[in-house]
Amino acid sequence: MRKKVWVYLLVLVFAAGALAGCGSSGGGKTPNKTLRITTGAEPETLDPRKAIGVPEGNVMKQIFEGLCNVDAKGSIVPGVAERWEVAPDAMKFTFYLRANAKWSNGDPVTAQDFEYAWKTLLSPELGSRYAEQLFCIKNAQQYNKGETSADQVGIRALNDRTLEVVLEKPTTYFLSLTTFWTYYPLCKKVVESNDKWNTDVNTLIGNGPFKAAEWVHNSKITLVKNENYWQKDVVKLDKVEFYLVENQKTILDMFENNQLDVSQVPPPLAEMPRLQKENKLKILPEVGVYHYMFNVTKPPFDNVKVRKAMALAIDRTKIIDTITKGGEKAALAWAPLGLPDVKAGEDFRKVGGDFFKDNDVETAKKLLAEAGYPDGKGLPPITMLYNTSDIHKVIAEALQEMWKKNLGITVSLVNQEWKVYLQARYQGDFMMARRGWLGDYLDPMTAMETMLGDNKNNNTRWKNPEYDKLIRQAQVTLEPAQRMKLMHDAEKILMEEMPFVPIYFSTTKLYERPNVKGIIRDAMSSVYLREASVE
Repeated sequence: MRKKVWVYLLVLVFAAGALAGCGSSGGGKTPNKTLRITTGAEPETLDPRKAIGVPEGNVMKQIFEGLCNVDAKGSIVPGVAERWEVAPDAMKFTFYLRANAKWSNGDPVTAQDFEYAWKTLLSPELGSRYAEQLFCIKNAQQYNKGETSADQVGIRALNDRTLEVVLEKPTTYFLSLTTFWTYYPLCKKVVESNDKWNTDVNTLIGNGPFKAAEWVHNSKITLVKNENYWQKDVVKLDKVEFYLVENQKTILDMFENNQLDVSQVPPPLAEMPRLQKENKLKILPEVGVYHYMFNVTKPPFDNVKVRKAMALAIDRTKIIDTITKGGEKAALAWAPLGLPDVKAGEDFRKVGGDFFKDNDVETAKKLLAEAGYPDGKGLPPITMLYNTSDIHKVIAEALQEMWKKNLGITVSLVNQEWKVYLQARYQGDFMMARRGWLGDYLDPMTAMETMLGDNKNNNTRWKNPEYDKLIRQAQVTLEPAQRMKLMHDAEKILMEEMPFVPIYFSTTKLYERPNVKGIIRDAMSSVYLREASVE
């Protein structure tokens, strides 16, 4: 998910000041110790239990660290846990925390900090939209539903440095999950002393390579090196400045005026050919799918034939070739490219194949007529929601035109500021809504579990008992071939009912200066700056 916010001239003023204060000395021989970066908008929250967006995640990954981490090769490596043991039945993990793991205030990071963070995330009172991430833990889902108590959940600090986790079901990707922000620890005494702890740099206590030093809301977050980080010797930067900018033109101007080193936000569409020609633009693979969700509880989208007609009557290739131009692939299914299947080197998407044809207007017209709306006649007014962004606007307008031309359907467009849009989506206050989904870990389950009927990130309100049954079976199946078959079978059900319009499998489009080194990016577009430098 992506966060966006409009930031105006104030950003440029701050950026100019930062540029004046962080230049190299000694005729350029001394490395610059400040990295200036943007990953999107003002974070909705920096509480790992509540955050749901990539921009939040990219800030949190610098100020927190989980039991495990990700290295430059994308491999799982020790983080706060220096080692772990796995029971023979793979149902129990015992993590041993390193003695020198500390919070940025100097206090030791303990197993109790993990137990506290995970159990409060699961609490019904908190209402976390990412609680599903922890449901592989014994009794986690039952506690989240209020059906049992916290002490029955399979998370237990045996002592200050030993954490025992008992699973509800075998989970082959559990170590990968522990790198995600929902599994970060929290400093209990800080969190419980101030309910606004995560919005104030004085109480935003983390355990990662950097710590919060300044937060000018809707403008900039400044991080500085955390002298208490257990691996502080690998941290080369003294400071990271996150500019909270959405406007693509503003970001490009900052970059080309040497006021920004890295942008995770793609450039304006019109500038992409020039930037590619000048070798300034990087296009990287990404495990994600750009799509529009239907609210299946609202007519006419309670009718599967209407949903399928609208999904079939768009030209994805045209959108990719004339609008996005970033190496995306037409999405004719749900689970994106880049997720492994049974055999080494196999891709889940390529094994599963496509479920429909792109730009199949003939079939779309037939389905719409069968639904009782020939040439769009009789359809109630349809509105489509997207968050404010140049590229989202252009894509929405292209879809609007295609549906009008191909099916006679009139669609009204509504754009909202990110936080308002998020709430509307979460509360079901939409008919159609844009969503850019990214995987959280490298397994097809990361895509498939999001469409479970009780998943809080399934904003479509779509539920199918057979789909849920297959995915629940896959979650407890260890045999790889059977596990993958269950997910492939579930995806067939999902695509037959089409609770969304998949548009394209996404790529990461970014630009960074050639003197920026050592940034670690995983397949889900997460950014780790602990080894980054500006030479």
